[in-house]
Amino acid sequence: MIKRHAVLVTVLFALLVSVISLSAIFWEFYKLNKEQYINHIFTKYSVITQIYREHQQRQSSEIMLEANLAVYNLEVPKDEKLKKEIFKNGKVLKREGFKSFNTSLLINDKGLYTKNTIMHLRATMIQYMRKIYFHIQTPNGDILIHDSELKPYNYITLLYSYMTIFMIISLSFILVLQKLRPLIRLRKKIEFYGNGNMEISFKTNSQDEIGSVSNELDYARQKINNILESRTLFLRNLMHELKTPIAKGTIATQMLSTQKQRDRFSSIFKRLESLVTEFALIEEVTSLDDKSEFSEYRLVDIIDGAIDMAMVEREHISVKISGKIKLHVNYRLYTTAIKNMIDNAMKYSTNAHITILMNDKNELCFENIGECLKHPLQYYIEPFTKDNPSKNSFGLGLYLVDSILKAHDQVLAHEYENGVNRFIFA
Repeated sequence: MIKRHAVLVTVLFALLVSVISLSAIFWEFYKLNKEQYINHIFTKYSVITQIYREHQQRQSSEIMLEANLAVYNLEVPKDEKLKKEIFKNGKVLKREGFKSFNTSLLINDKGLYTKNTIMHLRATMIQYMRKIYFHIQTPNGDILIHDSELKPYNYITLLYSYMTIFMIISLSFILVLQKLRPLIRLRKKIEFYGNGNMEISFKTNSQDEIGSVSNELDYARQKINNILESRTLFLRNLMHELKTPIAKGTIATQMLSTQKQRDRFSSIFKRLESLVTEFALIEEVTSLDDKSEFSEYRLVDIIDGAIDMAMVEREHISVKISGKIKLHVNYRLYTTAIKNMIDNAMKYSTNAHITILMNDKNELCFENIGECLKHPLQYYIEPFTKDNPSKNSFGLGLYLVDSILKAHDQVLAHEYENGVNRFIFA
């Protein structure tokens, strides 16, 4: 199934890989962009830390602290319940610990001197209800401050870009698939043509590459149809014209003066009539376009019909076939194939006996005792080939059998074992 739709599968696979790659790239870009945004706004903590540290050193009032924070659009939440909610359910965006150095100028008995003070601080940026808060912690206390200027990271612009590129890629692949639809229709038409619909048209008004292929196929179809019609007409007329002089020659043979001459000419005309009949069968098999004449028959009935056609005594043939076995075949052609196998086995059998049976693979077999074939089987299924030119045969028997089996999706095989030739309908 996958092989029949390899192009479609390849296109869909390319689409899937493209979408996955695009998604992976945008996901990594989203994480990097968000991290950069958070790092950028986190620098605001330095201003807050400076204000809060001065508040602690000077021990100024809360009002003064709030006033200094308001300059930078910062405010201190008063609601204790809100603070607890922020600490409990807020999302920590970034947390960092650091040291704060402060230098003070002091005086004592020895004069002026400087005092360096190191303070350990920790700043945490928290997002809660789409608001940004800074939590500053020092050894002397902590404070939670809301920055009204800062907003959480907004991915809408990035998502819009992703969706735009995704839609462009999807639209491109849809257009590609749309262009492949004529190719799918063309494949179906070729399948119908192969199944015997000789009048189906491949012609199209499309001017692209697929349209050019379709139009060329339609031109080739017309040429093939013309050749087939000419061939059929030629063969049928040829066989019709041959039958008339053969019939006249057969009648004229009876007017010869001696029996020896009558027998000789009678044999010649019978062979010519047999040759015409075989040619007619070959033409019918090779021009078999469909399987409308195929039906289900019991195999034993087909074999009985073949034995009658071969005009062989029943005691010379052993049939070991179950009456339950049925085949879906063209009765006349399949019977002819079996009849030719019987004729062939009887001619080359050393004991004038043939056995017809089914092997372990449920294949029809014809067995006879005789010498092994001098050449590979392929040699004998070519027309006008045979081992013994003196035999009353034109060398078309196995060629006709092979052609009939091919029309039934079968092949002819041969085995030789312990002095037994075994021909198989595989």
